[in-house]
Amino acid sequence: MSSCFMLNKYIYTDKELSAHFENENLKPSYKKVLFLNHALHYAVISKSDSLPLLVFVHGAPGAWYGYLNLMDDTLLQQNYKLIAIDRLGYGKSNYGVAETSTQLQALAIKEIIDKENFTGKKVVLLGRSYGAPIAAWLSINYPKQIKKLFMVSPVIDPQNEKFYWFSGIAKWKAIQWMLPKMFNVATEEKYSHEHEMTLMLPEWEKLHTPTFVITGENDKIADTCNFSFARTHLNKCESVFLKLQNTGHLITYEKPELIRNLLLQNM
Repeated sequence: MSSCFMLNKYIYTDKELSAHFENENLKPSYKKVLFLNHALHYAVISKSDSLPLLVFVHGAPGAWYGYLNLMDDTLLQQNYKLIAIDRLGYGKSNYGVAETSTQLQALAIKEIIDKENFTGKKVVLLGRSYGAPIAAWLSINYPKQIKKLFMVSPVIDPQNEKFYWFSGIAKWKAIQWMLPKMFNVATEEKYSHEHEMTLMLPEWEKLHTPTFVITGENDKIADTCNFSFARTHLNKCESVFLKLQNTGHLITYEKPELIRNLLLQNM
């Protein structure tokens, strides 16, 4: 359950985040938008509002600071207005209350894009793990607003949702009572994800946004069948498929230079 946070603390306090940015030239601004009467929290690091948006969408569990290393990247800061989001149910976005609808998660993020995109320039989306199909849904339904889509370690194949021997235990009320709420939200998402990805099956042929699909060959969390699924179903858009050797699920931490270079390529 802690797969998306194996290299980091599960939860950073405001004090710890302040300490992290104490000596940084650019510090995040924390903002909120309302979506269906829920406050959606996000962090912005920006040198200028005239820069195009790069929006990071985390997996499950997760929080905006799961992208801390990319938000810190000075080259990305020079070229993008960086936004990392607490998805609904996580961080400071209606924490502990699961929103299992891919569509509603995506529409909530669109509220942020509409608020922050002062220039009207096309947006670059990067979604990791369970965040990948959310970013894809936005790209499919709002193609005029999205320039590029990056799906990193995507979980998109409804026939290959990966479960473990302990997955069912995480649904027990006695166990959930002992766990941080973010893990319980992740469990609810997991058990709804196959259905949500089945709903998306006819939508993939409508994806026309240039798309990068990046998978680690040693990913033990997202079955690499998801990579094959993407190669089969993403046939109406310009696509780049990368399967990385000696790499696991956390590609944005294991290969940050590669991700940065791809994000800066042909801006």
